[in-house]
Amino acid sequence: MVKPEDEPGAADARLVGSDRVLALLIELARRPDGASLDDLAVALDSAKSTVHRALGSLTRSGLATRESLGRYAVSDEFLRLAFTYQESRPEAARVMPALRQLAERFGEIAHYGVLEGGDVVYRAKVDPAAGSIRLTSYIGGRNPARATAMGKAILAHRLATTAEALEWAADHPVEQRTAHTLTDDAEWAKDIALVRERGFAVDDQENEPGINCVAVRVVTPSGEGALSVSALAYRTPLSTLIDSVDDLRAVAVSIV
Repeated sequence: MVKPEDEPGAADARLVGSDRVLALLIELARRPDGASLDDLAVALDSAKSTVHRALGSLTRSGLATRESLGRYAVSDEFLRLAFTYQESRPEAARVMPALRQLAERFGEIAHYGVLEGGDVVYRAKVDPAAGSIRLTSYIGGRNPARATAMGKAILAHRLATTAEALEWAADHPVEQRTAHTLTDDAEWAKDIALVRERGFAVDDQENEPGINCVAVRVVTPSGEGALSVSALAYRTPLSTLIDSVDDLRAVAVSIV
């Protein structure tokens, strides 16, 4: 007799063994205030006894900790490993001086990111010494490439024609994140052509309301990416960023 768990494809739909432990670690990482065993069992759709065993694996390895009132959270050791890895990446060592220079020059947030599929992934970020703003960007975070200056700066180099831009846009639709988001494929393709022509990209409050951005593509020994400066629109208008884009280009060229 074939049991349900033995049916083809059944194992793929369940979290088993190491998959469950990894899923639990990811869930804990989404909960900075920690989570109870009950919360985690519901989130993973698993029995409490099963989740408890997985928590045991994480706590024994030092990647999770049991806090007061029976709540679990990722451990300081997990954070240490993550930050150590990030700081030791060759590309971080190359771009951080440039980002610090940009943050000081513009008094705004400087980013470095790469393209993965239809998203920009933020690999490094530097806040200005004063007047920092809260953005949706964070190290390892993602935003749609179509709605970000960094994404457009990279894509303009990869998509050499309007036809290619239209095809890419059709494969990567974007939601109306703000009133300025270019959701129309034809309009977006025109914007990409403009980026190719002038050698830099802008995000005119397309990804976040009240935030504008200018970006240029960079190529380092680690690969292709983009540098950007993101600013509050009322404090640093987009026109100001564009007028100073040569400063951004000069910093980008300095990365070796």
